[in-house]
Amino acid sequence: MELQTKLFGKIEYNKDEILHFPAGIFGFEEEHEFLLLPFEGSEGAMLCLQSMSNPYLAFIVLDPFRYYPAYQPAVSDADRKLLGADSSDELCYYVLCVIKDPVSESTVNLRCPVVIDPKTSTACQIIMEGNAYSMRHSIGDPVGEV
Repeated sequence: MELQTKLFGKIEYNKDEILHFPAGIFGFEEEHEFLLLPFEGSEGAMLCLQSMSNPYLAFIVLDPFRYYPAYQPAVSDADRKLLGADSSDELCYYVLCVIKDPVSESTVNLRCPVVIDPKTSTACQIIMEGNAYSMRHSIGDPVGEV
């Protein structure tokens, strides 16, 4: 199948690559299907979360563990059940990134990661409780142990 995308033009994809967000993404609750597309040369560290219904809606996401090894996301039992996962260890995590000019002023949202169960292709964006992580963490700042 083909899809027109914001950052990659027209791409080919398989139906089993579609991620299903039952509740959408914060601010885009009506968007329920996305593709996770890696940027060439990023080795999976930087990806594009592309809407299936709107070619102009795409988010830059990062693998937080590549940049912040001490990052420790916590998924509530309710969110884990929504995803259909038996354990949080089975899940994949990505953080939304706002790219700015200069790049050194870019930020990531460590408090509200996108969580994916790779077995079911179900995903959601969660809000972690507490003040351990910021919604606008400077991309160059380290993350300490929680």
